[in-house]
Amino acid sequence: MKKLFLLLMICIGLIAADGRVDIVNKGLVLPKIIVQDATQNFGNRALQDKFFKLIVGDLKVGSAFEVLDKYYTSDFNDSAILTSEQNADLIYRYALTQLGNQLSLKVKVLNAKNNQIRFSGEYIQSVDKFPFLAHKSIVELARNLNLSPIEWMDKSIIFSQYTTPGKSNIVVADYTLTYQKIIISGGLNIFPKWANDDQSAFYYTSYVNLTPTLFKFDLHTKQKSKIIQSSGMIVASDVSRDGTKLLLTMAPNDQSDIYLYDIFTKNLKRITTFSGIDVNGNFVDNDTKVVFVSDRMGYPNIFSTSLDGNGLVEQMVFHGKNNNSISTFDNYVVYSSRESANEYEQKTFNLYLISTKSDYIRQLTAGGVNTYPRFSSDGGSIVFIKNINGSSLVGIIRVHENRSFQFPLKIGKLQSIDW
Repeated sequence: MKKLFLLLMICIGLIAADGRVDIVNKGLVLPKIIVQDATQNFGNRALQDKFFKLIVGDLKVGSAFEVLDKYYTSDFNDSAILTSEQNADLIYRYALTQLGNQLSLKVKVLNAKNNQIRFSGEYIQSVDKFPFLAHKSIVELARNLNLSPIEWMDKSIIFSQYTTPGKSNIVVADYTLTYQKIIISGGLNIFPKWANDDQSAFYYTSYVNLTPTLFKFDLHTKQKSKIIQSSGMIVASDVSRDGTKLLLTMAPNDQSDIYLYDIFTKNLKRITTFSGIDVNGNFVDNDTKVVFVSDRMGYPNIFSTSLDGNGLVEQMVFHGKNNNSISTFDNYVVYSSRESANEYEQKTFNLYLISTKSDYIRQLTAGGVNTYPRFSSDGGSIVFIKNINGSSLVGIIRVHENRSFQFPLKIGKLQSIDW
């Protein structure tokens, strides 16, 4: 447990200093859009209200429009010509219908100036997963109007949720945490990591007779399989693009190092051999290198090395005294860094973005405790854990749009997250 605690501190760690902030879309005037609910004779008012708020929220997070919050109703086939009080460029009009356990959504987006239909679609989803009905429609709207891609919005996040001391669940949710489903419970279940792009399976760490064990859980069959054990610690920190290889943090001999594990051959290759702490390996540069956290400078910092075993290690970050909790996309690395100079000051951890190809650095957050960043599948957004006054929130950063959003976890605390 002492080793696990150390790994938690290193992997979830905290954030840093003196980077530049890029202002994106400064002064840009976005087209205005209003949302009209054309639902008729719907029996669940609470769900209807939640759905309206989800649509408005998704449009805001998409960051392509100025979204008006006011609740409007209409008939689905009404004209799109608006009053001067409504004053919008576009209308997102929708109608919900429920039949048993299925919820259907009919959508059209209209030009408020000339009544032209810009986009239309129909979708169906089980009632319990209704948030994904909203997300999918906004994803397809963005795709059809050639807006900034937001395919990640229709993806699930997975996280470990502390409930009581020594107990945590693995939960699958939508990015707003409106939908949540406990997949694994009982005991300490930590560090979930999606196994593939279609999110049909995930890896996680649990304990078998007090031994840390890596499992894979198949969401289709609801079956788990044991992958590998390590007497010290074991965490799957990243999965290769083709899903065939894992980067593991293991400490079989009291020394945590990065290992490369082949899913099919079961071959285990040790990548780092430092006599201190190496953790949280992530693939980078088209899976040819690994970026990881190490205390080889006397404090946690970010380094990279080749996967071919040549042993050369390169320092990636040259500011801050506690840089950790990383994620990668192509040649970009996002990490957390502690800002506080005095250990007795209130802790502040911010997120920074760097490139493996240049000295580029960009500060992504300003204030608070922001940890455990994870890139979206397109690299344009970052999910992270934000802790405020003992509560956990999921944060979303829209990197190119320079905007961020937060969604609270109402029960328990977030231990780790993947997207």
